Amino acid sequence: MTQDTQKMGTLPFFGIPRLFPYVRKYRKTLLLMLVCGLGGTGVDLVLPLLQRYALNHYITERTLDTLPLYIAGYVLVILFGAVVNYISTLNAWSTEVRINRDLRSAAFDHLQRLSFSYYNQNAVGYIHSRVMSDTGRIGSLVSWTLMDSVWHTSYLIGSIVIMLAINARLALMVMLILPLIVLLFSLFQGRLIRGNRQIRELNSRITGDFNEGITGAKTIKTLVIEEKMGRDFLADTAEMRRKGVHVARLRGLFALTMNLASSLALAIVLWKGGYIAESEVGTFSMFMSYAQGMMEPVRWIVDAISDVITTQVNIERLTRLLGTVPDVKDSDEVIARYGDSFEPRRENWEPIRGDIEFEDVSFRYPDGDEYVLEHFNLKIPFGSNIAIVGETGAGKSTLVNLVCRFFEPTEGRVLIDGRDARERSQLWLHSALGYVLQTPHLFSGTIRENLLYGNPNATEEEIWEALKLVSADQVVRRMEKGLDADVGEGGDLLSTGEKQLISFARAILANPRILVLDEATASVDTLTEQRIQAAIETVIAGRTSLVIAHRLSTVRNADLILVVQDGKIVEQGTHRDLLKAKGYYYRLYTRQYEEEATHSALTSA
Repeated sequence: MTQDTQKMGTLPFFGIPRLFPYVRKYRKTLLLMLVCGLGGTGVDLVLPLLQRYALNHYITERTLDTLPLYIAGYVLVILFGAVVNYISTLNAWSTEVRINRDLRSAAFDHLQRLSFSYYNQNAVGYIHSRVMSDTGRIGSLVSWTLMDSVWHTSYLIGSIVIMLAINARLALMVMLILPLIVLLFSLFQGRLIRGNRQIRELNSRITGDFNEGITGAKTIKTLVIEEKMGRDFLADTAEMRRKGVHVARLRGLFALTMNLASSLALAIVLWKGGYIAESEVGTFSMFMSYAQGMMEPVRWIVDAISDVITTQVNIERLTRLLGTVPDVKDSDEVIARYGDSFEPRRENWEPIRGDIEFEDVSFRYPDGDEYVLEHFNLKIPFGSNIAIVGETGAGKSTLVNLVCRFFEPTEGRVLIDGRDARERSQLWLHSALGYVLQTPHLFSGTIRENLLYGNPNATEEEIWEALKLVSADQVVRRMEKGLDADVGEGGDLLSTGEKQLISFARAILANPRILVLDEATASVDTLTEQRIQAAIETVIAGRTSLVIAHRLSTVRNADLILVVQDGKIVEQGTHRDLLKAKGYYYRLYTRQYEEEATHSALTSA
């Protein structure tokens, strides 16, 4: 059982008030749905009364004097029931679809606002389940469960009232079945809820297995672990089958006992109501109809309460997602002036020059205990080329994350053009960034569509100029459809190096004032790397650039090199100054130089 399910209460409607803001806008539709549902219930309650009248009047009294009027009334009741049932069903479908849309839109939009730390702490399958599966169950609860609850509850109450009005003694005897049903419910409720929750958790695990099997297909094949993955998947599905069969048996046993209770109610009517049949066969038939009909609402209410309780898990998960506060958040004053990511007020945006300054910055990650930076000060004038180097896992991305406002300083300020970055909107800053990741990502679609993400208004000439600048034009020309070639999901139809070149061109096409290269040449061949390195000298001109590099030979011309070790900056200076100091950078550079020289000698031999 997960933390989500452990926090759930046992009250049937726990958490539902949190959905009111999303339901309130459809209150007119819901009201019409409920009124029509009550109309449908009224028809179901009236039909046994009409049958009672027909049997008592036309059969017992042997007269047909009111038959035409009866037929007309019966037809009108049936037509009325068809109309109100159609309207209520249509509104239920409409409400479910609209609420699903609103909840999914709210969840998706909120995900765009959340900080990187949220994605670091939550798996893709978990987030996907919140947005799709949980919202679907909540939409069904608000629409169909609500409508059915009105129908079944009103039918149960109405049938009891009518039976009490016609024959109170017999009605009370039929109602003696209700305590039995409550007892049965109390016996099965806990087990069914626990079983359903376990099934949900297993289903999430199986979904995770699917996700890993698809996204990690290459790794699985190269490690030759298909058999292990298959065993793990079969183990989870076997557990799912065992739990599913167990819950199915419980439901079957529950349904059987409920059917027995229904049969017992009919037996009471037959046993004690036999004397009625001698004089009023219609009344006897009516009691039979109500006694049998009221069992279905009782069964539904029991199941509905169980479903509502189990849906609390979905409600809690979704509301927890929607209630997650981003680590990086613009203030209300900033949003009022500059807008947010979805409603930017670009007319108030000041031009960005590209000066960056760290002013007494201390930082530790949200889930960390140790400071990565402490009282760090650094001025990066516009047009500077700053290199950040260190071994793998040393923490080279920390400075870049702070500059890009992916994280906020724990103490101190990061200034952009002399002002605290928090005094302007995130989108204002991000619109001036060009970021090339070490692991490139392309969106599903064509090469052209991916490039236009960098600049939607780019011309054909500008696109080819950006491609040529990073030697990506050769990749595009090899494609049968050129710029209109499909890249596949995540760019999987291209090699890693090709994706890197396209993502590089996309960043250049945006003409950013601040350019971040996160080991941008790590996934390309040596020849292409040399071409990109030559292009970088041109690309960074007129921009502030931050270059994260593992290969130290690529940053020798940087204006300033920051050396990171164990998450902290241990040295800084130019390439020449750092070599003269013969410190950590010197040892890194010497070791890499020897490794590259050895590799070159072995290759040439």
